[in-house]
Amino acid sequence: MPTVQAGPEIASALRALHDESVRYWSSFDTARFFAPIGGAWSPADNVRHLTKAMRAVNIGLNTPRWILWLRFGSGAVSRPYAEMKDVYLARLARGASAGRFAPAPAQQSSDAERERIMRFHAEAIATLTASIGRWREQALDARRLPHPLLGAITVREMLFFTLYHNRHHLEGVQRRVGNSNT
Repeated sequence: MPTVQAGPEIASALRALHDESVRYWSSFDTARFFAPIGGAWSPADNVRHLTKAMRAVNIGLNTPRWILWLRFGSGAVSRPYAEMKDVYLARLARGASAGRFAPAPAQQSSDAERERIMRFHAEAIATLTASIGRWREQALDARRLPHPLLGAITVREMLFFTLYHNRHHLEGVQRRVGNSNT
């Protein structure tokens, strides 16, 4: 992962990761896209989880900034991407789970449902990257958003988390699929 810091760099990295992810998710036939990988979520469940998480970030990014300040306080110096990744992985190691961001059981596993899942995911990414563009650099550090595992973190830290979170799930599925094929 290249070092990203500025909002436009984060947005660009999210778009590139989305393109990479879509290529990977497209490599599954529909039945396998919806099939759990061992005891873990299916690829579809991972995509639905990521979409749900990004929609929450989108709500935060589009909330009036004065409300964010009132509810979560002012920001500070944002921790770098690598530190946010380490903080998140430490929380997972201590048993943190997706909680309310876990995907509900899929109601169907059709081509149409797959298309709907991928369309919603693409819309969430498009909204996220467009929303990033409406934030000045200093505002990314001046405001906080709530994270269910990490508490109130700066907007920049939330963007770092979101970028890593998407990478984490993509690589997790790749690793599980690789292990299930051996």
